[in-house]
Amino acid sequence: MASTAIETNGAERPGTGAFRTGWALSGLVSTMLLLDGGMKIIAPELMIANSPPLGLPADPSFYQGLGILLCASTLLYLAPRTALIGAILLTGYLGGAIATHLRVGSPLFSHTLFGLYLGVAVWGGLWLRDRRLRALLPLRD
Repeated sequence: MASTAIETNGAERPGTGAFRTGWALSGLVSTMLLLDGGMKIIAPELMIANSPPLGLPADPSFYQGLGILLCASTLLYLAPRTALIGAILLTGYLGGAIATHLRVGSPLFSHTLFGLYLGVAVWGGLWLRDRRLRALLPLRD
């Protein structure tokens, strides 16, 4: 029976430059996401007051729930063993943010697509730091 494992030709860790760049990118985007999630948890009234009208409930517990979800997904993304699950969860979260901004007609490049920019950074950082993901999603043959 053939093995279904992805062949990585050696260690799972890529070269030092790519590995460091991947962690720098992952660290930058994770810092932004953890700050956003933390603000939603500790100061939901401030988040509600300073958010554009997105049609979301003005209930602090709603924002706290979003903050917990965002922080938990980001922490999963930062742990090497659960990074793939974290990236998938963050992709879903950011997709919801894009859909919300699209629905209310927010400016396209600054608000609506900001979740896309963060998502590209999430996956780019993971792709640079994990050789298994590079084997699964090669940019070139």
